[in-house]
Amino acid sequence: MYTFKKSEQEWKEELSSEEYKVLRQCGTELPGTGKYYHHHEPGKYICVACGQVLFDSETKYSSGSGWPSFYDVISDSNVVLVEDNSLGMIRTEVKCSKCGGHLGHVFPDGPAPTHQRYCINSVAMGFIPRDSTDKK
Repeated sequence: MYTFKKSEQEWKEELSSEEYKVLRQCGTELPGTGKYYHHHEPGKYICVACGQVLFDSETKYSSGSGWPSFYDVISDSNVVLVEDNSLGMIRTEVKCSKCGGHLGHVFPDGPAPTHQRYCINSVAMGFIPRDSTDKK
């Protein structure tokens, strides 16, 4: 299903222990601790494991949840949404469609126009600043 494939041993060698815990073992970072939680620079957020573009800073907003939140993805085809019944509740997990890395969860309580809250772990993302010549 995922086009960017590596063995678990390769992932362990290439990712930090925290990145591996989140991306490969569906972990989460502590609320309010992620490097992108209070980040407001214009640009694009990418999957730290494979480089796929996931979110644009224009859709980032402060949800007060403790994690970077976005109301939309760059493209629906860049993420996979999976029902998650762990922790005794029903949630929707967000995975990178290229490498299958766990990014976070999406909830239907975000702002207009989508009313979605993509609650994403900072450790799962990298950031590419917007160049002054880049329109979007």
